[in-house]
Amino acid sequence: MPEPMNERLDHLQAAIAADVARGHYHGAVIRIGRGGRLDLEAAIGFQDAAHQKPLAADAVFSLFSLTKAFTNLLVLRAVERGQLALTLRVADVIPEFQGAPRDRATLYHLLTHTAGMPGVWTPKPDMFEDDLGELLQAVCENVHGIVEPGARCDYAPVVNHVLMGELLRRTDPQGRAFRDIAREDLFAPLGMHDTSLGVRPDLRARKVVPDIRGVVPIPVRGRHQPGRHSLFEEEVNDAAHVGACSTAADVWRFAEMLRRGGTLDGARIVSPRMLQIARQNHTGDMPNELYRGVALRAGWAPPPAFIGLGFSLRGEGIVHHQFGTLTTPQTFGNYGAGSTMFWVDPELDLSFVCLTTGLLPQAANIARFQRLSDMAVGALA
Repeated sequence: MPEPMNERLDHLQAAIAADVARGHYHGAVIRIGRGGRLDLEAAIGFQDAAHQKPLAADAVFSLFSLTKAFTNLLVLRAVERGQLALTLRVADVIPEFQGAPRDRATLYHLLTHTAGMPGVWTPKPDMFEDDLGELLQAVCENVHGIVEPGARCDYAPVVNHVLMGELLRRTDPQGRAFRDIAREDLFAPLGMHDTSLGVRPDLRARKVVPDIRGVVPIPVRGRHQPGRHSLFEEEVNDAAHVGACSTAADVWRFAEMLRRGGTLDGARIVSPRMLQIARQNHTGDMPNELYRGVALRAGWAPPPAFIGLGFSLRGEGIVHHQFGTLTTPQTFGNYGAGSTMFWVDPELDLSFVCLTTGLLPQAANIARFQRLSDMAVGALA
């Protein structure tokens, strides 16, 4: 007799509980469903290292690079509104971004991580990362093109989304700060009331302080909170690359908007046509240079980058991937710093969100989310 769906979902929760018991991370909140139906919402484990405070379903997490998904959608929205263009040269709006070959980079190159600049750039140890203007100045002064735009794919944890955040700010008809653009044009229309650039006072009591454990060796500082990674506890920031915090329920609403073709509860963010283009593979067979190194260190064959317009894609073949081996090739989503992830499989009509309390090393995170993604597909598809 086939195993009932609820038992398969129990296995998935048990797998997370086993990870927590082994000390891999303290806890996780997961939401998965098919066709808009929420089949599983579970808060498993604890919010703190002492395992004294059970994790709640409405816990607020630092999203890290999952923040980029919001910036990406705002950029795609701006393209549809005629504010930006995929073919726009960055230097045409940000003239201080000069010097060949980087001055030939376009918005399309930023979205696809093919702008020709080194992917990993480390800000100065004493630099604050909560101000978009300061980040932009540092990028323009220190990050230079090393290959022609389009020649290779190298995931950029900081640079591309600093530039995209500034493109949005400089072309905004109302002259708003990036954080206000995100709140007014994305979070509020989607009913993402617990999502913010910075930890608002009303979110503070539910905020999980992430367990970083040395996985992020470089400082990510904010100017008002203490510590090497204090940006993630700042009340306000304009960090378009990593600055958002949110709940699993809010990220689920964002994922559901994508699954429904760009609209949720009457709020249209982008068109179905834009998402159709955005979830195509725009990087061909090029590897992602950053994750090529991760794969080689783990003893894996480096897969193609599989990057769309800002989204990570499942892509073809059986490869190590956060989105699992059972999802279909156009499955798309984003993830952050070894701890947060969402994906949408448009063919299987599945949505998946998992936010965890602590960061795993990159290869371990890929293996963890691959396993959980496959279990989710096995339970619901």
